[in-house]
Amino acid sequence: MEIIISSYPEGLSFPDEIETTVRLAVEKVGEMFGASTAEVSVTLTNDAYIHTLNKEYRQIDRPTDVLSFALREGEEPVVAGGPDTDVLGDIVLSVERARAQATEYGHSLRREIAFLTVHGMLHLLGYDHIEEADRREMEQEQKRVMEALDIPRQ
Repeated sequence: MEIIISSYPEGLSFPDEIETTVRLAVEKVGEMFGASTAEVSVTLTNDAYIHTLNKEYRQIDRPTDVLSFALREGEEPVVAGGPDTDVLGDIVLSVERARAQATEYGHSLRREIAFLTVHGMLHLLGYDHIEEADRREMEQEQKRVMEALDIPRQ
């Protein structure tokens, strides 16, 4: 799986363990959902930047924990001679919000980063949580992946 991880705005940096956890979660979702040859871009950021994106793209004027921008919408035709890599899209994750939520929920930052990455990946794969039945299905898949990652709530 091709995983491109960056941070924004420029100069923002995070401990290596955060990037390692993101990679692990993306790879596990890819493995479990048949997307191991896909490409995903993950941007690690702060609340200020994700707030701007949330307001611009979702018209919600507050920071959020994770945003997903899927490049696949529905069934796409196969392009003859096209690239072997399936570009799924982009995930933007607020590490600042993840830290606050980890404290609020009483578990590790590693667990929160993994969970948010899994959540974002499932959105890229077409899962959603607008309707109640869809929400339950997505929660079940999140739980299944987190169990496979063996990153329990602590």
